Amino acid sequence: MQELFKKLRKYEIKIRKAVNSHQQGEFRSLFKGTGLEFDDVRQYQYGDDIRAIDWNVTAKGHGAFIKTFKEERDQSIFFLVDISGSQDIGSNKHRKIDLTKEVASVLALAGSNLGSQVGLVCFSDQKEKYIKPNKGSSHAYQLIQNLYKLSPTSRKTDIKKGLTESFGLIKRKSIIVLISDFLDNGFDSEIKALANKHDLIIIHIHDKIESRQPSLGIIPVADTETGAKSWRNTSFFSFSKKRSAAIANKSAHMQELCKKHQIDYLNLRTDQEYVNPLIQLFKLRNSRWKRG
Repeated sequence: MQELFKKLRKYEIKIRKAVNSHQQGEFRSLFKGTGLEFDDVRQYQYGDDIRAIDWNVTAKGHGAFIKTFKEERDQSIFFLVDISGSQDIGSNKHRKIDLTKEVASVLALAGSNLGSQVGLVCFSDQKEKYIKPNKGSSHAYQLIQNLYKLSPTSRKTDIKKGLTESFGLIKRKSIIVLISDFLDNGFDSEIKALANKHDLIIIHIHDKIESRQPSLGIIPVADTETGAKSWRNTSFFSFSKKRSAAIANKSAHMQELCKKHQIDYLNLRTDQEYVNPLIQLFKLRNSRWKRG
C-alpha cells in the first residue's frame, strides 16, 4: 500500500502543479467549474462567457446581464465509482477496475490537498460502499484504502439504480466525478438529473480487448457479471465487427449525452497513460471558470 501511495502522490502533484496557477494573488483550484454558488448578476462585458447570461434579467430590456458566482466555503467532491463485474476486464495485467480506482484515488488526493471535502459512493447493482465527505489528507488516504480493499457483494451492473441512490445521499450541490465503463442502458435521465443539480464530470473507462477481440477460433466466453459461459466463434468477422460497433456506439452516445447537458467528459483506456488527459481536462475547466 505504501508503494501505491507513493505513486498516487507523484501523479497528484504533477496534475495539481500543471493545472493550478496564480493570477492576481488568487489560487485557482483544478476542481473549479460550474459547481459554484450563485451570488448576483452584473452587466455583460466583452469577453464574458455567454453561457453565464441570465436571460430572465436580460429580457427586461435594460441590457445583457450575467450571473456571478462565489466559491462555497466547504466544497464537496464525491466520487461515484462503478465496481461491477464488467470492470474486471483488462489486458496487459491492467484491468478497467485498476484504472478506475487509481484515477479516483489521485483525484481524491488532489481535492483533499486543495482543502475540499471528499466522499465516495461505490456501486454495482446496489450500493456497495458509502463514505461521507470530510477534509484532510488522513481522510483521503482512508478513503483510498477502503476503495482498494473493497470486494463487491454483487458483480451485476445497474447504473440507473446506483445514480438514483447516490442522488439521495448527496444533498448539497457538489462536484461529482462519475467513473464507469457504462456497459449498461437506461440511465440517461439520471445523468441529466445529476448534471442539473451538481457539477458533473464523467470519466469513461475502456480496454482495447473489448473492441479488438483476437481471432482465437471457437472459445468459451464467460460473462463477468453472471458467470454464465457460452461458446463463441471469434474467427467470424461479424463477431468482431459487432463487438467493436457496440463499444463505439456506447462511446458516441456518452459523448453526445455529455455535450447536450454540458457535462465534462473524458475517455480513458487502460493501456494509455491518464495523467496528461486529466491535466487537459482540468485546464479546460480552469480556463472556463476564469472566463465565467
